Order: sequence, then C-alpha cells, then structure tokens
Amino acid sequence: MSKEHFEKLERMYLSANMNRMIYDSTTVKIEEGTAVIGLTLTEKYFHALGAMHGSVYFKLLDDAAFFAVNSAVTDVFVLTKSFNINFKKPVSNGVLKAVGTLEESSDYSFLGKSELFNEDGVLVGYGSGEFVKSRVALSPDIGYL
Repeated sequence: MSKEHFEKLERMYLSANMNRMIYDSTTVKIEEGTAVIGLTLTEKYFHALGAMHGSVYFKLLDDAAFFAVNSAVTDVFVLTKSFNINFKKPVSNGVLKAVGTLEESSDYSFLGKSELFNEDGVLVGYGSGEFVKSRVALSPDIGYL
C-alpha cells in the first residue's frame, strides 16, 4: 500500500456529501490496515434524552472498519455486506475516536472491526462487519483524487 492511496481515501471520505453536510466536524487518518475517524460532538447528534443517537455510533464504527479494509484494496471501492454494533456507554460531549482495523482478508471478502472511544479513552461502543469488493473503480468520479 502507499501513502498516496491512503491520502486519496482520506480526501474521498472528507468530500462525501454525508460528511460535508451532516458530520461537518469529522477527521480521518488512514494507514495500512487501520483507520481512525474523529468527531466533535454537538447537540445536533443527540436523541431526545440528550445523548448521541445510535445512528452516529453506527456511522463512526462502520466508517472506521470500512476504511481500514479499503486501505488494503487499491483498485475498487468496498461495500459493507453486514455490520453489527454493540453499545457500551452513552456519550453526550467531547471528541470521539473510532479506530478500525482490517482483521481478515481474502480475494473478495474482508472482516473489519472497530472500537469507539470517548475523549477520556473509555470504550463506548464496538462493532465488526463483513466487507466485499464492488465493481466500482477507485477513481476521481467518486472522490478518490
């Protein structure tokens, strides 16, 4: 893998509509077999009880595992085939960090895992999923530049 590939994935992540329009305070760092996604919490991510909504846990965990997997795939975009999350603690402030790792790989299918930490380093959720290669080439058309 190359640093250029990781940087292109980072730019692709940050330029995605979802991240630009909704998750405007995200950060990303991708290296071989790992990805770290950061998010500064604001109230717009909260449910009615004043803590982070489960969809945000899912997005951060899935994104971290996904990009850890795609760090090892240089020709095509991968897709999430399945992903399971586990909630450990509610979060209502601070900066979150999702750390994803590539655990297993074959020619077509990959296992990615991720953990979500609050700003004190406490595990607040974790997940794992299966990812597969798509037929969509990594290209400038999808933000890979």
